[in-house]
Amino acid sequence: MKASVIICAYNEEKTIANVLISCCNLLPDSEIIVVDDGSNDDTQNILKELSKDYLFINERLDKNRGKSWAMVHGVEKSSNEIILFFDADVSNIKKEHFDLLLTPIINNEADMVLGQPSETLIDYRVNPFRSLTGERAMLKKDITPILNDIRDIRFGVETFINLYFQRHGKKIKYVLMKELKHPTKFEKTSIFNASKEFASEGKEIALTYLNNYELITQRIEILIEKSNKKAKIKINSLQKEVNNKLQELKDKYF
Repeated sequence: MKASVIICAYNEEKTIANVLISCCNLLPDSEIIVVDDGSNDDTQNILKELSKDYLFINERLDKNRGKSWAMVHGVEKSSNEIILFFDADVSNIKKEHFDLLLTPIINNEADMVLGQPSETLIDYRVNPFRSLTGERAMLKKDITPILNDIRDIRFGVETFINLYFQRHGKKIKYVLMKELKHPTKFEKTSIFNASKEFASEGKEIALTYLNNYELITQRIEILIEKSNKKAKIKINSLQKEVNNKLQELKDKYF
């Protein structure tokens, strides 16, 4: 199976070149798609210049439509079986990072793989936001059914995808991407703007949870059902063990 790598970028003039060149060099057999979400800095000019030396698809949206719209646009333009989303602002990219994301999908060990950069503001071991990572891989056929559902939910997109996969009993695997650095908003902009962006994103994520309460309850039902099945299997196993012991005692003494 081949992968389509989708890089969604909005005003990433400082990092887009390094990310794109790394993807092209480390994944020469993959389809690389950059979706410029209406950047008003030098991002697009950099992409046009890079297109002279690197093979990739450069998609520019007519205006800033939000992360979810850019992700959906990238999927719609892709042609391979695996979709790999990769942030446009990470650094220290290594081949092993892509292997960690893709191998479990190729080997049918997971339906979605979420990659957690080790170099983040919050220690990856206790990071409560690790499920919202932008580094993720999945089969195209698994995300295609929800493209219209996620197109307009902006930064709530990862939350919806997670809920959808959990609701349908998909296997999700977390991997640690050692040395991959993801900058904080405070490193990219002013404290005021970073705080404003955090508040806006938090609101979009919260709305996604509220608007998809049914997915959450269905996920809980699945967990309960799985727990009951495990409990039943355990009880049956214990019952069988007890019966065997009783039979041994019966054969020995009676």
